[in-house]
Amino acid sequence: MEETLAAFREMCRIPGTDIPLPKSPGYTVLLTTIPHLLRTIFQYRYRGIHRVRRKGAVIIAGNHTSHVDPFGVIPGIRRRTHYLAKDAHFSKAFTAFIMRTTGQIRTHRESGAADALSRAADVLEAGLSMGIFPEGTRSRRTEAPFLSRGKTGVARLAASFPDVPVHPTAITGARDVMAPGDKMIRFWKRVGISYGEAITWNDWIIAPAGGNQSESDLLAIIDAPAEEQRAALGELYRKFTDQLIASLAALGAP
Repeated sequence: MEETLAAFREMCRIPGTDIPLPKSPGYTVLLTTIPHLLRTIFQYRYRGIHRVRRKGAVIIAGNHTSHVDPFGVIPGIRRRTHYLAKDAHFSKAFTAFIMRTTGQIRTHRESGAADALSRAADVLEAGLSMGIFPEGTRSRRTEAPFLSRGKTGVARLAASFPDVPVHPTAITGARDVMAPGDKMIRFWKRVGISYGEAITWNDWIIAPAGGNQSESDLLAIIDAPAEEQRAALGELYRKFTDQLIASLAALGAP
């Protein structure tokens, strides 16, 4: 089975870009000071921090309702965590300073999702923490439920790095702090962040309640013609993503 899983991983592999990750010498300093400051200013409440390992590649997959979401997630686990930030965040001096200081990765919408995933692969190849919002962008819904259908990029990353733990991370209350379109930050509002139990792709793909794939099933996909292979992978990616979104809802994501 190990050889089959290795072959399956190679089939799903997302190549990195070989572009060096942004240098952010201030990030380490910030991680020793800012978490205390943010916990003083903001009403953060954390659960499950112990579930996220301190070293090695991890994927932190959270719901997204506010610009402040990453600034709640990172102080909780106190790890250098890279997010893919859209180009617009680098167009203004203040936000560009924040993005660069914290090592966030500039992406260009016109270059497409493949390039963004390749940059995410760079982060995981380096054994770092990758933050991702499976919904792809902040929820624009004005009423609950805000949680939207996820995009399958997170599943493709998980399949490309099948032994990397993926943590569903539910963020509650962030929209009350700063909703889309708001200019004001209501720092007195409480934000809850729950880090769920991790799942790896290799565990999920064979689990009866997950991908439910036997070794013969996986070999059939590996040996299938390209079109059938893409269709089978697409179904698995969608199932993984849907279950991840369901895990976020179960953790309390609004």
